[in-house]
Amino acid sequence: MSDNLKHTPLHALHLEQGARMVPFAGYDMPVQYPLGVMKEHLHTRAQAGLFDVSHMGQIRLSGAGVAQALEQLVPVDIADLPVGLQRYALFTNETGGILDDLMVARMAEDELMLVVNAACKDADLAHLRAHLGQDVTIEPLFEARALLALQGPAAVTVLARLAPEVADMTFMQYRSLELAGQPCYVSRSGYTGEDGYEISVPAEAAEAFARRLLAEPEVTLIGLGARDSLRLEAGLCLYGHDMNTQTTPAEANLGWAISKVRRPGGARAGGFPGAEALGGPLKRKRVGLLPQERTPVREGCSVTDAAGETIGEVCSGGFGPSLGGPLAMGYLTIEHCEPGTLVNALVRGKPVPMKVVTMPFVPSRYYRGKA
Repeated sequence: MSDNLKHTPLHALHLEQGARMVPFAGYDMPVQYPLGVMKEHLHTRAQAGLFDVSHMGQIRLSGAGVAQALEQLVPVDIADLPVGLQRYALFTNETGGILDDLMVARMAEDELMLVVNAACKDADLAHLRAHLGQDVTIEPLFEARALLALQGPAAVTVLARLAPEVADMTFMQYRSLELAGQPCYVSRSGYTGEDGYEISVPAEAAEAFARRLLAEPEVTLIGLGARDSLRLEAGLCLYGHDMNTQTTPAEANLGWAISKVRRPGGARAGGFPGAEALGGPLKRKRVGLLPQERTPVREGCSVTDAAGETIGEVCSGGFGPSLGGPLAMGYLTIEHCEPGTLVNALVRGKPVPMKVVTMPFVPSRYYRGKA
């Protein structure tokens, strides 16, 4: 392990629990525990998995007009975001490419909380400082707060033992709550396709809080390996793999992340970097791909049509434990993106039959309230 790697507040706990550690986004992170990636994945789908995502960047923005100021950098509606809700957003560049994806929560009328990707957080902080006005206070909380994700169908049962009111929260709601005696920020969200919560806790209290959750019989620690297979089954993008500065939201199949009021003809159309570049016809798009045999198809594999012509590339791929087989996502030329289209991925020079499918691969179970 490099001495240059950073540690999250749960580093000692990971080592104690027998985690296999790997470098990730500048941090020494657990890729799996003795249970193994397959069982960790299935445990999260069946009960509750606890993920250390403290490497991600939490940034508080405050000041009069902070929502309108942030709208200059993202294509999502922030001005009308109600207090107590959060939204998925994208930082875009002047050509419409994606600088990062992030969550934006409205903590108060003049206060927002952002969660950005670990590998991008320093660049994102510089981006905010360069473009937001003097009236906005930018407070990075990279060292001050840890972030834990409790995911799976039993997450609500577990967290409600500490704070019964979390059971009434619905998908993307955000609250300040006291949990196990600590001031926490809680959102009912996550990146697994399951119901669950993301919990921001003071860094100095993170290990004790994690141990409190692990004392519940439904909960076990989950590493980066299962986190990746879970998000892949859910059809969710990983920045730097499934999107980057050369990818537009529409190409990434994230057109829904451009709010209606920010689209052409909307009440606050445009006004964000690259807005003018996002209206043209698509040449390619991210799609789901199901191998028609058991061969895993990995990132970087070329995709060809029936005639052997290259039509795209796989951006993420692996084995889906809940799906029971291999799965992948990739960018294909727009003519080949219709569900049911048959293509081939080249794995070590051998064509592997693939079918274009809709995503998610496994049904999502976000809690949107009682039917």
